[in-house]
Amino acid sequence: MSRAAPAHQHWSALRQAASQPYRQAGPFAWRFAHGKLGFDPVFQHLLSQGLIAPRARVLDIGCGQGLLASLLRACTLLAQQGQWPSQWAAAPAAVRVTGIDLRPRDIERAKASLGDAAEFVCGDMRLIPFPEADTVVLLDVLHYINVAEQNEVLVRVRRALPPHGTLLLRVGDATARLGFRFSQWVDTVVAWARTRRVVPLAGRPLAEWVAQLESLGFDVCSQPMSRGTLFSNVLLVAKVRSA
Repeated sequence: MSRAAPAHQHWSALRQAASQPYRQAGPFAWRFAHGKLGFDPVFQHLLSQGLIAPRARVLDIGCGQGLLASLLRACTLLAQQGQWPSQWAAAPAAVRVTGIDLRPRDIERAKASLGDAAEFVCGDMRLIPFPEADTVVLLDVLHYINVAEQNEVLVRVRRALPPHGTLLLRVGDATARLGFRFSQWVDTVVAWARTRRVVPLAGRPLAEWVAQLESLGFDVCSQPMSRGTLFSNVLLVAKVRSA
């Protein structure tokens, strides 16, 4: 496959490579990885737009079974083979990933599948210290805690980032009523299936998310990120503001 091949061919190769390690953790782990990468547009967007730089220190909060870390490792392999798509931004090669998640089972799957390719820590994002990072990723996570706790996590994320560091935050826009309610319903069902309890979901309008980030010293760009789905997801690309 050449660098000039259609982007979907490169993405298919990345999807397969990132999913493959999860066969070691059982059929559910593999099916989840393969399905998530096929269904969710955010992962391909992060790569094609160069939102994670080469050799970056990446902190993935709410990492689940480490899917982003596996995908980034696959990016390094594809780039080393000279097959990175020419129409995309530079490959996020040789990044260092730290993943944090509350669920021990997901952390076990991540470690079983990826070994020492990344560091995985089981802990509560409200309590666990955040290491220094060039890029912090929070995808569909903050709505599981209340607004005051969301703000505190964001304060600590800002402290973990250097000048010109980046926060990649995907949230649901509460002003998009139908899509937001559908997102809440899906998340409630998933939470019940995993923990047998209903988790409160604290959503906010997009304008409130942007205002909160700007108050912490970020410049924010919002990008719709629910293509092909019924959700109301928005990706906020927040850069630490220059002094």
